[in-house]
Amino acid sequence: MIVGLVAVIYSFIATPSSVADLHQGGEAAHDPAHLEHMLHMLQNKPWAALYVAALFFLLISLGVLAFYAINRAAQAGWAPILFRVMEGITGYLPVGALIFFVLLVCSGLHLNHLFIWMDPQVVAHDTVIQGKTGYLNVPMFLVRAAVYLLGWIAYRQITRKLSLQQDEATDNRPFIKAFKWSAGFLVFFLVTESMMSWDWVMSVDPHWFSTLFGWYVFGSFITCAIAAIILVTVTLKNQGYLEHVNDSHLHDLAKYLFGFSIFWTYLWFSQYLLYWYSNIPEEVTYFVTRLENFEPIVLGMLAINFLLPLLILVDSDIKRKPWVVGTMAVVILIGHYMDFFNMIMPATVGREWSIGAAEIGSLLFFFGLFTYVTFYTLTKAPLVEKRHPLMGESEHFHY
Repeated sequence: MIVGLVAVIYSFIATPSSVADLHQGGEAAHDPAHLEHMLHMLQNKPWAALYVAALFFLLISLGVLAFYAINRAAQAGWAPILFRVMEGITGYLPVGALIFFVLLVCSGLHLNHLFIWMDPQVVAHDTVIQGKTGYLNVPMFLVRAAVYLLGWIAYRQITRKLSLQQDEATDNRPFIKAFKWSAGFLVFFLVTESMMSWDWVMSVDPHWFSTLFGWYVFGSFITCAIAAIILVTVTLKNQGYLEHVNDSHLHDLAKYLFGFSIFWTYLWFSQYLLYWYSNIPEEVTYFVTRLENFEPIVLGMLAINFLLPLLILVDSDIKRKPWVVGTMAVVILIGHYMDFFNMIMPATVGREWSIGAAEIGSLLFFFGLFTYVTFYTLTKAPLVEKRHPLMGESEHFHY
């Protein structure tokens, strides 16, 4: 984490501060407008890298929270033994939300150029963005972000408290309250997740839109959430904890990992196919930019996020092998990090993208912070709920 922070700080220091710095770097042959655009892209580079990493780990925590709510609302019999693992991962949500909101405020204060619709000079000459200013404006953008984040955090804190109360309760009232809160939260989540994906991801390309983009972003981060649950569970199991977690629990998690991987692929291909073959210039440019300038990222993420799960996780027996499922979880997390990189970088950095100190440092910093907060939270309560009414079914779950 410290190494990552140092690398991020260095990347900001090394960023050119003016067009004159580009002249010194050998770019003097270009016209002033091009140099100004290049300067903005290079100045965006560390901000964009930080933004991708902050968003990625925040959404992993959110995805785990949604999966937790689904299982609580459905009163799933197999899952309660993993609830404390999920609560540990969602412990990152308040921390990640605070950092991410600060990044959004920095964008609103024009400390970077991640969202071109925030630039009054751009809006003044862009009729498309002008037509969207009722929604895309800085005050409402930040208000919506605060509502999303506070709503998610509130549900997490309430259900965490009820979960701990159930350990000491003499009846099932905390369990019933958690069920009701979970059902209500899922409605809130479905609305705010879609709006969040428009605000935080799709609006970096304000000329482009997709009616299924909310589902696409959800498909990516819910897959990552399952992968994170698998990794934490396998790690704890290997250390001698979670003695009642068996290969049937792992099999179910691996089924979700496989299923959501195919779901993500379906959404990616549906979106690509419809836009590519309609060939409307303002729509197809989204894919042209990525296929021309980010081809290794696009092809790499498709291979990792679709082909590998299809070839490896389709086998039922493989899903019971911790080392295989754990390895696939790591690989799939890498693949979906590439997906988020591909969603953000083309619009914010363009041809100036590369893998350097900013990208590696941001990933290391947020990975370290996420891991620390997750395992710190896990130490604050027993790893298994004591009085969950479905715990007996979960402990003896076999498939």
